[in-house]
This record gives sequence, structure tokens and C-alpha cells, in this order.
Amino acid sequence: MKLTIIGVGLIGGSIALKLREKKFVDYVFGVDQNEQHLIEAKELGIIDESLSLEDAVHQSDLIILAIPVDASRTLLPTILDLVNDNQTVMDVGSTKAGIVNAIQNHKNRSRFVAFHPMWGTENSGPKSAISESFTGRAAVICDREDSAISPLQTVKAVAENLGMNLLYMDAESHDIHTAYISHISHITSYALANTVLEKEREEDTIFQLASSGFSSTVRLAKSHPEMWVPIFRQNKENVLDVLNEHITQLRKFKSALEKDNYEYLEELIRNANKIREILR
Repeated sequence: MKLTIIGVGLIGGSIALKLREKKFVDYVFGVDQNEQHLIEAKELGIIDESLSLEDAVHQSDLIILAIPVDASRTLLPTILDLVNDNQTVMDVGSTKAGIVNAIQNHKNRSRFVAFHPMWGTENSGPKSAISESFTGRAAVICDREDSAISPLQTVKAVAENLGMNLLYMDAESHDIHTAYISHISHITSYALANTVLEKEREEDTIFQLASSGFSSTVRLAKSHPEMWVPIFRQNKENVLDVLNEHITQLRKFKSALEKDNYEYLEELIRNANKIREILR
């Protein structure tokens, strides 16, 4: 099988490495606006060759969009214009409703599968790609009833070769759930990093005193805005909903401290501890 990866960075590169390792694909084309990424991806064995978008699509059985969600939404109709009934197109974006709505009436809509591998790091670029990234993680296929059987079978095989656990849901539900379990985590991390940078002016002190807990909490703040601003834009209403709830929770902690109400503070913490039963 010949594969085109559009966006040879962290996610696209990791997928390509694993699918090559499993011999699910035997040739990989790379498409990327960043020429340096293409050079690095070839040196690292992620891709065999870089081509123009049109040439790569025409020569591929499977096309994977691994670019920011705004760009996917814009580029996907063009890709579907180029494919035939033997090809499969999938994306790996963190939001889905905007993408599927953009191609709802496209004549080749059935060749597309909306796919979200639930993994990522704060790093970017092909040098960050790791072949074992997805093993044991969840993957979501959205709106499967809108995809033809053969593309669905191909994407299921991709998930199996990546070692992922497959789930199904509609795009709207997916975006709500990811707002709560992923997108709010990034906003919280960015906000905490900005808080510390504002209040603690001595960079050496931050470095010397940062505990593992602090470092893990602000790890996501290293994630690039080029990827996350489009995600927040695409999922604005859901993110605002969860952000409002998060602010309400912060106010409860603030009020408990202001009023020396340590019994209520303990209650808030004990309630939060219930997450242990879900995330063991």
C-alpha cells in the first residue's frame, strides 16, 4: 500500500513510522509546506519521497491529513476532488464537526473517514516522531455512517496496526468530550505558565524550584500555538462551556481560602479525589 502523509510532523511522522514497521505500507510520500521537515523526514526514514499534493494523492492508496485543523478543513475538499473510488482519505485532527461539515455534500464524502488518535505531546516536527506512540491508546472514528465500507475497513486496519483501541461516536459528541478531557487541559496549562511567568520574575528560581508536579502540569504549555489556536477556534463553544465551569471551580477554591473555610476546602479536594476511580 502506498501512503501519503500531509504534514510530516509529530503525529503524521509517528503514524508513518509505525505503519512502515508493521509493513502495512511499503512506500510513503510526504507533503509539507516546510521544506526542512521534508528533508528531516526523509533522513529519518519516515518518508521515501516528497511530492506535490496532486502528484502524491494520485499515486497513493491512503492519504492522511496530519496538519492543523483549520488547514485540514480548507484542504480536504481539494483532496477529495482528486481521489477515486479505490482511495481512502483520513485526518487525525482534535476537532471533527467543522471538518465533516465542510465536506458534507462533497461527491466523494464517502471516501473520507474522520479519525482522531488520542495521543500527542508538546513537541513538534519529524524529529519528535515515535513509532510506539499510539500503542494502547484510544482512537475515535466519527460519523462512520457517512463513510463507505472499504475506507472504514482501511482505517480500522490502520488503528489495529497502530495498536489502538477503536471507539465510535458522532462528530458533535467527540468535540464535546475532547473539550473536557483535552482542550481545557491545554488552556489550564497555558494559564498556569502565564501566571508563574507574571508573578515569578526570576527564571533561575523557577528552574531550581520547579517540582515534578509543576513540570508535568505546565508541560502542555510548551505546545505550539500554530496547532492549538485552530483547535480552540474550531471548538470554541464547547471550550467556552468547559472553561466557564473551570472558572467556577477555581472560584470555589478561592472563596474557601478567603473565608478560612478549610472544611469546605477539604470537601472540594475529596470530591476531586474521585477521579482516582476513573483514572487508575
